[in-house]
Amino acid sequence: MFYNAPVFQHLLSLERKRSERSKRYFLLMLINISSLKSQSDLKSVHEKIKEALTFSVREVDICGWYDQDNVVGAIFTELDSSVVPKIEEIMISKVYERLCRYLPAEWIDRHNISCHVFPETDKTMSIKYQFDQVLYPDHTNNLMKERILKAVKSFLDFAISAIALIFLFPIFSLIAVAIKVTSRGPIFFRQNRIGLNGKSFEMLKFRSMHANCDEDSHKNYITKYIREQKSAAVEPGVFKLTNDNRITSIGQFLRKSSLDELPQLINVLMGDMSLVGPRPPLPYECEMYDIWHRRRLLSCKPGITGLWQVTGRSRTTFDEMVRLDLKYIKEWSLWLDLKILLVTPKAVLSGKGAH
Repeated sequence: MFYNAPVFQHLLSLERKRSERSKRYFLLMLINISSLKSQSDLKSVHEKIKEALTFSVREVDICGWYDQDNVVGAIFTELDSSVVPKIEEIMISKVYERLCRYLPAEWIDRHNISCHVFPETDKTMSIKYQFDQVLYPDHTNNLMKERILKAVKSFLDFAISAIALIFLFPIFSLIAVAIKVTSRGPIFFRQNRIGLNGKSFEMLKFRSMHANCDEDSHKNYITKYIREQKSAAVEPGVFKLTNDNRITSIGQFLRKSSLDELPQLINVLMGDMSLVGPRPPLPYECEMYDIWHRRRLLSCKPGITGLWQVTGRSRTTFDEMVRLDLKYIKEWSLWLDLKILLVTPKAVLSGKGAH
């Protein structure tokens, strides 16, 4: 069976999601044949390539067009981890040799054959929260309608955040004075966060802790929390520690009221964040991610508020939080964003899970 591009990309996405859970490796091989379009009998050339590739795979493997009439793909499934370090060179040599039996050797450039292993190994992916975009066609090939809606979302983010910053300027000024009067240090707390597609950005908050505090206690808490999957209903506050002596007197109020997050409107204005989206994770949090957790970094920018914030706030497990973010990504619409924005004030005022 040789699939067309839409079906092959769909099967690739399914195989990746299956691998995210099973942690079994697969190899995606791509053969760029766009240079062969100059051949007179192109249909015959395509048939020979399909036949050569079909004889190079097992029954459980998948063949098809990754990019219709330009790039041929083969998914070698269920690979044992012991063969992963050498599988790329082995398969390239095998397929190249087979192609040369069907077509003139000068037509086939070995450099046009590429391999992509999933889950990504240390060799192929140095940072755990970066992505090999080739393996995510379901996220990179958005339909035109969705692109237009995302453009509208970006415009609304910019317009609403700009207007909000103007109207909230007096509150910003009062909070800035309160922070300066009650503790030494800068007005804003700047922290490295991970955004869309694993891109790092500097997130802003009003400073609620004493200056130059050590982050080890929070890092240790997050690491332990994700590892043990304990419920935050037992010890409230998933990502904000309670009874933390690093927090200033005004900081307690800012955190409880979520006013410390207002400067994130600047991040929205700059294009790093959205008004609504998944919570922006910390780098050391991402290092603890399971493979399937990483999908929350795809498709949309992190948000000031989101399903997690208005549904369970901090009173939920880490896996449940990720599932809520993935649910938001899957079901996203402008109407859903509006509903989340409308219920956010109630969630903040009720104080459920906010510390």
